Amino acid sequence: MIWTPGAVRAARRIATAAVVGGGGLTALGAAAYGLLFAEAVLARRIVGLPHGLDAPPSDGLYGADFPGQPIRLAMLGDSTSVGLGTTTPAHTPGVNIANGLANVAERPVRLTVAGQSGATSADLAVQVDRALSAHPEVAVIFVGANDVTTQTPPAQAVRHLQKAVRRLREAGCEVVVGTCPDLGTVRPIAQPLRWVTRRWSRQLAAAQTVAVVEAGGRTVAFADLLGPEFMTYPAEMFGPDRFHPSDRGYLQAAYTVLPSVCAALGLWPEPEPERVEGSQYLLAAMAVEEPGTEVTATRVAGRAVGPHGRWAILLRRRQGTTPGNA
Repeated sequence: MIWTPGAVRAARRIATAAVVGGGGLTALGAAAYGLLFAEAVLARRIVGLPHGLDAPPSDGLYGADFPGQPIRLAMLGDSTSVGLGTTTPAHTPGVNIANGLANVAERPVRLTVAGQSGATSADLAVQVDRALSAHPEVAVIFVGANDVTTQTPPAQAVRHLQKAVRRLREAGCEVVVGTCPDLGTVRPIAQPLRWVTRRWSRQLAAAQTVAVVEAGGRTVAFADLLGPEFMTYPAEMFGPDRFHPSDRGYLQAAYTVLPSVCAALGLWPEPEPERVEGSQYLLAAMAVEEPGTEVTATRVAGRAVGPHGRWAILLRRRQGTTPGNA
């Protein structure tokens, strides 16, 4: 893919509007957004809520057979952070991440789930309060889909996310954010509105990436890693409601962010041959188009900021790469 100066400028405009305010509706426009919201309401009527609003409680200690002090892990965000649609705690993303982290670190992991089904980015403030009471060493945030379907202006949603990441980082907690998923894979949302949801989701994900990097966290793109899988294997990757992931889908999401969680704690080497340095705006645009990419801040020649914005690094992780088989 060739990145032109025009593409970089477009990424900057989207991200800047989200981070500093203004541009409440993106280039899609108010009319398109109104159609999107109406379509989302119709989709929710079709989908229904067969799982209710609660996920299996999964707070607890994992990897208890390992010695040492537990690593403290917190999960924040929306229904995907709590595993809505799963039937047992073992299949929730938090437990999958906790078990994977315990195996890599060879230490137990104490999981605190502060996420809530139906949450938007505005709800992260309360979740951070709960998470910080457990003094987490690393936090994982899955958020964004409900900001799209509840008409939350992207600028407002991303500011809430950035504040949450900053609070966690100021408390000494590493943060990994799974950016807004590709809602264009949700089958009950009919064409031609499905392409709108895809574009809107990616714009929000790019803005989230810039804001999280500014706040000192890491992002992992869900859209292009999970999108094709969900489109190709909807029966396997979606749960019965055709909206939330299945057990296999949650496992894929967990293993997508697990290498970044391990790297944030110094337990996982960075893939040196596949790293790309550049402006955060360019890398944000690239990340939402490439499978499973991680973006985090870096320095170039000792400087954190370059002529086109903050320096960042994009890490291309191979699909299916999990700790132990990279």
